[in-house]
Parts: sequence; C-alpha cells; structure tokens
Amino acid sequence: MKLYKPEVEAQRFWNPYTQAMPRADLDRLHVRKLQTVIEYAYARSPMYRKLLDRHKVRPEQIRTMDDFIKRVPFIDKREILDAQAVRPPFGEALAISEDFFHQRFATSGSTGAPLHIPLTYHSAELWGESWVYVYWAAGLRARHSFYFPFNWGIFAAFWSAYMGVRRLGATVVSGGGLDSKARLRQIDQYRPDVMLATPTYALYLGETAREIGMDLAKTSVSHVIVAGEPGGSIPATRQAIEDLWGAKCYELYGIAELGPTNPGCPLQGGVHLCEEWYHALVVDESGHTVPYGEVGEHIVTSYIQDGQPLIKYRTHDLVRWTDQPCGCGTTWLYYPGGVLGRTDHMIIVKGVNVYPSALEALLHRVAGLSEHYELHVDRDAANDFVTVKAEARSEIAEARYGDLGREAEAIFKSVVGVGIDVAVQKPGSLPRYELKAKRFFDHRPAAHRWQLGGRADA
Repeated sequence: MKLYKPEVEAQRFWNPYTQAMPRADLDRLHVRKLQTVIEYAYARSPMYRKLLDRHKVRPEQIRTMDDFIKRVPFIDKREILDAQAVRPPFGEALAISEDFFHQRFATSGSTGAPLHIPLTYHSAELWGESWVYVYWAAGLRARHSFYFPFNWGIFAAFWSAYMGVRRLGATVVSGGGLDSKARLRQIDQYRPDVMLATPTYALYLGETAREIGMDLAKTSVSHVIVAGEPGGSIPATRQAIEDLWGAKCYELYGIAELGPTNPGCPLQGGVHLCEEWYHALVVDESGHTVPYGEVGEHIVTSYIQDGQPLIKYRTHDLVRWTDQPCGCGTTWLYYPGGVLGRTDHMIIVKGVNVYPSALEALLHRVAGLSEHYELHVDRDAANDFVTVKAEARSEIAEARYGDLGREAEAIFKSVVGVGIDVAVQKPGSLPRYELKAKRFFDHRPAAHRWQLGGRADA
C-alpha cells in the first residue's frame, strides 16, 4: 500500500487550543456560543422568533446548558420548508439580506420541495475549516493536490470539501463534466495525492478502472477521503476502498443544511464532532438526551450558519456518542462507527433493532459478494421483514449464488439474531451512483415507518 509519510510536525492538531480543550471548558464555551446564536436567531430570523415565542422562550432565559436542553425546542426540516414557503426561496428562515450571499445551495427535493441553503462568505470559510481538521489529521498539507470527481451543481455535496482545500492552501484538480473513464485518465495525467468521493463512487471507479485495464493501486493517490453516505467508518468498506486504491481512507460526516459537522478521526474508526463550530446532543425517541455510549438521534446546532440559523436541528441520523478520551488525542466528542443509519431507516425485526450500516459490514464477510447491495423492507400482518439484494463478484460462477446467499443469511442470523433473506444478483444488475447511493427501499405502509421520531419523508 502506498502511504504518504508526513514529516514530524510540531503541531499535532490544526487548532490545538480547542481540539485538546478539557471537557468542562468546552462545555462552558458551548454555553456562551449557544447564548450568542440563540440571541442572533431571535433578533434576525422570523422563523426562530415565532418558534421561541410559541414555546415561551426568551434568549436571556438560556443561562445554563440545562436551560438549553430543557427549554429550547427542536426544529425539523419540515418547519424550515414551511418558513421558506412563505416567500420563496428563503422566506422567514432567512436571517440576513440576500446582498450578503456568497453561494446558494439546495437539497434534491426528492421527497418534496427542495430545502434552500444560503451561504455567506464567512460561513463558507468556516465550512472549509471543518474539512481542514480531517485533512491536517491525515497528514495533508498545502503542497498536496486534491482530485474532485464531482459535477459542480447546486447541491452542497463536495463544495465544502473544495472550500477546505482552499483554506488549507492546497491544489484543486476538477473532474467536473467528465465521465468516469475520462476522470481516471485525468488522475493518471495530473497525479493528485488525494481523491474525494462518496464511498460508493470510490468503489465504482474500481469497476471502471478494470474495464480500461488500469490498476488504481498504482496511481499517485495516497489518500481517499469519503463523505455523503456511511462507509468510511465501516471497517470492511474502508478496507475495500484502501485495497482498491492502495491508499488510506478517511471519512467526514456532514449534513447539507448544516455543513461538514464531523471530521473523521485519524485512527479511522469513527468521526469527531467539530466542536469549534457545532454543538450536538444525542436523544431517544422521546427527545431525552441518552447517556454516553448509547445510540440515538443526532441533534445539531450550528454556530456558523449566518444566513439561515439552525438550533437543535433534527438530523434523523443515528449515532453512538462518547466523551471517553480518543487515542488521537482530541477531547472532541467521538462517534465510533460514524453514522449507524437513519431514524426512518432503522428497522425493528421481531423486537431487534437492525441498522443498515451493520448489515453492510456483515455482507463484507462473504468473500464472493461485491460492495453493491440494496435493503428492501416490507411488512406482513405482524412484523417488518428485510430482504437484501447483493451482487456477486464478477469471477463467481452463477451456480454458487445460492451458497453465497445462504452464507450471508447464516451470518445475519448469528450476529443480528433474526432471519434476513439474501438474494444474490448478477454483477452489474444493481444501479450505480456518482453521489449518494440509494440503498434503502421501504415498501411498508407509511403508518409503520415512524421510528425514533423519524418520518417517511425525512
């Protein structure tokens, strides 16, 4: 494996002051920042003024973290969409004049109206700063070059990663407007050090490389940084990417309307909350904070969304958080395994919680299966049930598909504790995606899709 060997650095962290700050000091700093952002939102965002007034909360009443947790209401995507609909595209969610916009983004709107995301120049700089934490931890510096196999549109996607490269002072190589084969030829020509992509696309480029007789492990790429979907913190998926590229794989987890909230840990087993620019809680289905070490919904407050403040925003992502010291040395909150799934994707099968990321990790134990799969959820008269469609690797004879399916089913039964059917598919039969892969297909009636406060349209 090609590994970049950084020189011994005097500075271990990009910002050692906050990254190594004691927990008690971080918590006190958060209270001051939360007070500031609540006061700002109340004064400037009609949406937040109405929300806080409706809950009989005034900014000056938030004096402690306990006040923030108990008194400040959650906000969800639906409420932002309703506020934007008053005067499209930004409506009552907006906190500044559009004269100060640096860039506009939007979500895909695949389940309804798109969510519009205004970004000021100040916010854009700090979105980029969040990425620099993972770049720096991975040993990347201004002398390195970063390849983006990404079509530059209105979706936030890897724009914030680009902002981070600019903040680091490194070189950008753009693969926008090219197909996968042309991008691989460009990598061969320009010899970048870093490739940024979704885990799905990083692996898909391996299929394309095989078609043109290219060995990705022999390219210049020494680091692959993935985002946009779970994978980089799933050991088997991360290993598949590293084996394919002959490179180290790191992850960043973010949410388009909030930004790059969680740069990956340099030890690669999970992500840290960027406590410089974000505050987070993890809550159960009743909205109560879960103890460290437990799984719940990720609730995030941004300190850097000047144009459209978001406070106690329900991400619908499931994470496990811990305040235990991490081997990398930072004191920032740690989420081992990264994102475990979605509140609206978690399935309860015969009383057992089943997370999509766990099933992905287990599929990698079956040597003859590829990284391409789909999870289909349905319901009979009494229970939810799951069927996994997984592609076989190209070298596997079709006569072996049944054995591979039974092997995967046995692993699921042994580890998860419930029966999950596995249907093995021919290579190339499942769709390929350049950005986020669609892996989860919910065929249940809408009334059965509510889990942990999630919604079918979240």
